This record gives sequence, C-alpha cells and structure tokens, in this order.
Amino acid sequence: MQEDYPVLSFLVRRVWLGMRATIGEELARFQLTVPQFATLIILADHPDVSVSDVARHVGSSRQAANEMLAGLERQDLIVRSPHPVDRRKHVLEITAQGRKRLAEARPAVERRERELEAEIAPEHRAAVRKWLVQLAASCVADPFDPRS
Repeated sequence: MQEDYPVLSFLVRRVWLGMRATIGEELARFQLTVPQFATLIILADHPDVSVSDVARHVGSSRQAANEMLAGLERQDLIVRSPHPVDRRKHVLEITAQGRKRLAEARPAVERRERELEAEIAPEHRAAVRKWLVQLAASCVADPFDPRS
C-alpha cells in the first residue's frame, strides 16, 4: 500500500471513503445511510433548505437526493410538502420521528469517530478539524451561509 500521497485530494478521498464505510456500519443499526444521516442533521439545523441544497451538501445529484429523501419519507423521518410560493420547490421538514432517530444515531457516530481519532493527540485533532473547515470553505461556497 502506498503511504505517500503526492496529490492531497486523493488522500482526503481515501480518508473520506474509509470513514464513510466505518460510519455507515454504525448507521446501519439505525436503518440510516451516511447521506440520510447527514440530511437529518441538515434539516434539523437548516429547516428552509431545498432538495438542491441537500444534494450539494451530501455530494449527490438532485435525482439521487430525491430518491434518498423518498427513503426518509417512507420511514416517516421527513416530510416534503409543496412550497407555498414556488410550485417547482418542496418544503423539507424533519419529523419528530426523524429528530428521535437522529438523537439515537448521533452518539453512536460520535463514539465511533472518537475511536478512529483515539491515537491522534488532542491538539492534532483540533488542528486537523480547523484545517478541514478552512479547506472546505476555500473549495466551495457554503449553501447555508446567507453571504454565499
């Protein structure tokens, strides 16, 4: 296995794919996928987002986001209703059941992330998180930042 990654984006991708698989295993116990979990967090924190916003934030196409949202609807974790003004849009809302599922799953994800970081010194963890936030901000506009 190659230890040296001359292209940073490949290293970040490798970490993401590994974390996604590991976190996905945790979320399976809660009948959630990683994109569904992310969507519940998004809707809990930003109730006025669009399907396109969700798609951008979870890294999928609008069509894939719609299919994923349909799965959340079938589990009664979200509701989609017509937008009061724009017929082309839907209002997305997390349900009480969605909030409950999120509250159940979040500690398992946080525990697993702590396990993954256990061998990393706390000051390095803080530095990496800060760096990742700054790198993400420099790559794309935040769809939830009203200044974007």
